[in-house]
Amino acid sequence: MDFFPALTDAHRAFVERQPVFFVATAAEGARINLSPKGMDSFRVLDAGTVAYLDVGGSGNETNAHLAADGRITIMFCAFDRPALIFRIYGHGTAVLPQDDRWDALYAQFTPLPGTRQIFEIAVDQVQTSCGWGVPVMTLDRERQTLSKYHAGQSDAERLAEWAEHPRSIDGLPTRVPTIAPGAAR
Repeated sequence: MDFFPALTDAHRAFVERQPVFFVATAAEGARINLSPKGMDSFRVLDAGTVAYLDVGGSGNETNAHLAADGRITIMFCAFDRPALIFRIYGHGTAVLPQDDRWDALYAQFTPLPGTRQIFEIAVDQVQTSCGWGVPVMTLDRERQTLSKYHAGQSDAERLAEWAEHPRSIDGLPTRVPTIAPGAAR
């Protein structure tokens, strides 16, 4: 295992090849949340900053946990060769479409149907480890189900759905979008 204070060019190249990553957050008195992510939604902004585009799904735990505590861990696993587990430890914030920083950050991504927010993470430390216990697997294809679901909704329907859930499963408050990505403020 090795630790680094920031991402290197080799780390960035590794991250860009990975089709899936995992996000873990926690807040005092709340459950630990661990979620898989994909859909070409992760970006290395610079050696000390990463971000990912969050598409609305079953909950908004990451938003609640970051507002309450700020800590976040991102993990990538090499399912091909060479084996590697790559973790980014940091502190994150949610940037929503109504926020002033939205347009500049959103421009770093390919728009996805159902985009709810972007999580921007200041990197505290990076860790690499062997990954020898991770199986070798190949990617068949991305699932299109979530994109199709969101493409079938209007912006107004999606915003109304998210507004119905202003709390995490543990009752922590979340911030919800009040405008759709790309809408005039």
